[in-house]
Amino acid sequence: MSHPHPELGTPPKLPKGGLRVTPLGGLGEIGRNMTVFEYGGRLLIVDCGVLFPEEEQPGIDLILPDFTTIRDRLDDVEGIVLTHGHEDHIGGVPYLLRLKPDIPLIGSKLTLALIEAKLQEHRIRPYTLEVKEGQRERIGVFDCEFIAVNHSIPDALAVAIRTPAGMAVATGDFKMDQLPLDGRLTDLHAFARLSEEGIDLLLSDSTNAEVPGFVPPERDIQNVLRTVFANAQKRIIVASFASHVHRIQQILDTAHEYGRRVAFVGRSMVRNMGIARDLGYLKVPAGLVVDVKTLDDLPDDEVVLVCTGSQGEPMAALSRMANRDHQIRIVQGDTVILASSLIPGNENAVYRVINGLTRWGANVVHKGNAKVHVSGHASAGELLYFYNICKPKNLMPVHGEWRHLRANAELGALTGVPKDHIVIAEDGVVVDLIDGKAKIVGKVQAGYVYVDGLSVGDVTETSLKDRRILGDEGIISVFIVVDSSSGKIVGAPHIQARGSGIDDSAFSAVVPKIEEALNKSAQDGVMEPHQLQQLVRRTVGKWVSDTYRRRPMILPVVVEV
Repeated sequence: MSHPHPELGTPPKLPKGGLRVTPLGGLGEIGRNMTVFEYGGRLLIVDCGVLFPEEEQPGIDLILPDFTTIRDRLDDVEGIVLTHGHEDHIGGVPYLLRLKPDIPLIGSKLTLALIEAKLQEHRIRPYTLEVKEGQRERIGVFDCEFIAVNHSIPDALAVAIRTPAGMAVATGDFKMDQLPLDGRLTDLHAFARLSEEGIDLLLSDSTNAEVPGFVPPERDIQNVLRTVFANAQKRIIVASFASHVHRIQQILDTAHEYGRRVAFVGRSMVRNMGIARDLGYLKVPAGLVVDVKTLDDLPDDEVVLVCTGSQGEPMAALSRMANRDHQIRIVQGDTVILASSLIPGNENAVYRVINGLTRWGANVVHKGNAKVHVSGHASAGELLYFYNICKPKNLMPVHGEWRHLRANAELGALTGVPKDHIVIAEDGVVVDLIDGKAKIVGKVQAGYVYVDGLSVGDVTETSLKDRRILGDEGIISVFIVVDSSSGKIVGAPHIQARGSGIDDSAFSAVVPKIEEALNKSAQDGVMEPHQLQQLVRRTVGKWVSDTYRRRPMILPVVVEV
């Protein structure tokens, strides 16, 4: 198995007749999925998603793929193929189309409807091409065939990309539910047909590669939901991804069965469920769904609320309910169902929400204490089955953290893929398919691009480090006036602290040290304000560290008079 090395340099020019694959997100992480395929100087992008921030990225709204390597080549992009409508696969599209709005978007009906609604908020009207399973389209130099795959959102597609260099197949996210709610199976017959033709490079979902066996059918959840609904005394509040149509369909069916009305809470939930209903993917019995404003007129035991926030997102409806910062107030006897898995990295945030809800008297039902979620990603047993059908000549695990990628690579090796034909890459690592062999040839820039409000890419790792210091240790500001001609200090330094845990009166102990350091610097002829600021920062920083074992941010201001 080949893997990246720190010494990887800039990749050479792609040889004539070769296919280049460059993942710009989704490898070594869960989210931000984006892969660029290049043949004959032309580019095809598969997915363009976002990653949601963790605690060590305070103030960040979203994390985008790094478009640097393609920014000057957007005229070479034939199109963006979207495998399905989850945020980690479509959320970055508006930011890419800001750079070139006329790049065609190719996807299924539901996927395009979801991204078009999102783009409308960004005032972008895209050029789209709707495709469905079994369809084959020429997208510039790329001959693309679309294959039905089963996932936790309807209308998901894999894509087979044919070029003279060979055929690459990107699975997108998939599993093999044999009893799907919508009857739409992963098309193993199509994959077997592609296998007969010869799959030169398979890019396969790795998320559940560590999990043995097979994913249980989605419909297994129905009986668990019935039990929860039968035992619920007051309101039922369900938190789910705003795109999990199958799960919400089961909630609607169960609510109808138990005589409850349903209201959607949260802008993205209302929007996405409206789209799914209008396109026929969500079957809603007449009179079942009501406006959230009418809930006060209904008894508590006739109410179901469906909202976002299953991952503990701080601004989502459920988190705000847990913090008593929402119009809907949790009361003793409410039942809350977290109908989703825990995305790695979100565990602390989710348990914080569970504790907050429990504090107000809610009975919280989640994956840890009831079978209210099944995964949308193939487990190890399904992946083995899949590889034996596809028989790929080369395998590149994608969509997963390092442990997932390696586990997926091992599964591929067990089914007979030669180890030197299995490529474990990471974001930015360039893989070339030449003469039937995939190998790593270099690395391009593929760092995090942070979205903070209207700012895109302006927040750096240094900025985040400063934010973490401010959050953990606080800030100390030191205001000093010096004589511009002599460099000597004029008056006593003014020192204030915020969030450091140090009382302002305690700084009287450090004032003599500051004055001594500045007087010495004046004698040495050091009078430049920036140098004096650095001197003050070192002096105060050493005193705080020695006295309190803390490292707050120190902000010195030196004014000359």
